[in-house]
Amino acid sequence: VIGLNTENSELNEGLVRFDIIFYVRMKDGLSQVIVNIEAQKAEPSAYDIINRAVFYVSRMISSQKGREFVNSNYNDIKRVYSIWVCMNLSQNCMNYIHFTQESVVGTYQWKGDIDLANIVLIGLAENLPEKEERYELHRLLGALLSAKLNVDEKFDIIGNEFDIPLESDIRKDVNDMCNLSQGIEDKAIAKIVMNMYKIGYTPNQIADAVGVSVDEVEAIIKKKEPAMA
Repeated sequence: VIGLNTENSELNEGLVRFDIIFYVRMKDGLSQVIVNIEAQKAEPSAYDIINRAVFYVSRMISSQKGREFVNSNYNDIKRVYSIWVCMNLSQNCMNYIHFTQESVVGTYQWKGDIDLANIVLIGLAENLPEKEERYELHRLLGALLSAKLNVDEKFDIIGNEFDIPLESDIRKDVNDMCNLSQGIEDKAIAKIVMNMYKIGYTPNQIADAVGVSVDEVEAIIKKKEPAMA
């Protein structure tokens, strides 16, 4: 696996920021594909996600000119995959979007790699799926990204169910993810508490609405009040 620059800017095409993009060398040891992975906390409402994914794979192909192929050597274009992981969907799902060649008149088959552009959409439901073969990927990703599971529960699923060696670097990455998720959640709760407090809600009312204790609400208010003054 070889990483690529996550920022891509082409003349008159604007700037694209990929979450993760990298080369993967195939089993033959020679050929490579380019993989892009994007994470979404929910399915976007401002645009259709497939439209954005099509734009990303198109840029991943067009940006290869001058790097992977020159002049008219279009047979040197590398296959690209854009994988989107969307959380908090109503169901666990996965869709594969790619080109197909359909004969409209005659039976002639044109030469070329119609598998150059590939889009994979993975939807994760809020709750972790049951342990079933068809949901193995969703269960693994759901466990890694879950804000409901603690570190030990995640290690149990990763190590025992999927036989993934829990080396020190993996443990550190999972711990960092958990700490980051908890930090984001704490900041969101603190913001809601302060907004409700400024409107005039009492600590008891805020605690009932947010689902935390009155002591936690009062601690957030006391910590924030001087900065807000």
